[in-house]
Amino acid sequence: MKREKIEYSPIGIIKTPFSTKEGMPIQPSGAAGIKGTIELFNEFVEGLKDLDGFSHIILIYHLHQAKDYKLVVKPFMDNELRGVFSTRAPKRPNAIGLSVVKLNKIEGNILHIENIDVINNTPLLDIKPFIPDVDSPTIEKLGWLQNKSDKMKEKRSDNRF
Repeated sequence: MKREKIEYSPIGIIKTPFSTKEGMPIQPSGAAGIKGTIELFNEFVEGLKDLDGFSHIILIYHLHQAKDYKLVVKPFMDNELRGVFSTRAPKRPNAIGLSVVKLNKIEGNILHIENIDVINNTPLLDIKPFIPDVDSPTIEKLGWLQNKSDKMKEKRSDNRF
């Protein structure tokens, strides 16, 4: 099958205190208490109806500073080379990021969020409610992260990507 080009347009912009990727948390669990906002474009505001009933939301966004990709990377949590699909590294064939954040409140087209781990002005592609019974399966294996995932909260971005 031939790889077809797919195009998406942002629905808003994620605003955070991180102007550079250096020192930024690598996952939302390491961004506890860090606040940000989402400025949703006005034509999408009607889609926020009933979202305020959820405590957490899933953000799907474009990793706009990842200009190329590597199929084998040295992830933040390891010094060994790993296949990109076994990592959460930002330089991917499709530069799509995913974060689960706390939704504090919605004011018009502004969503106030917490535990955000992305760089300022990241283009937002979609929002979905986080539903624990659907989004939190029982985990049986963690692959190469088996004895390292507890350190993700402290790990910060460096110059790897």
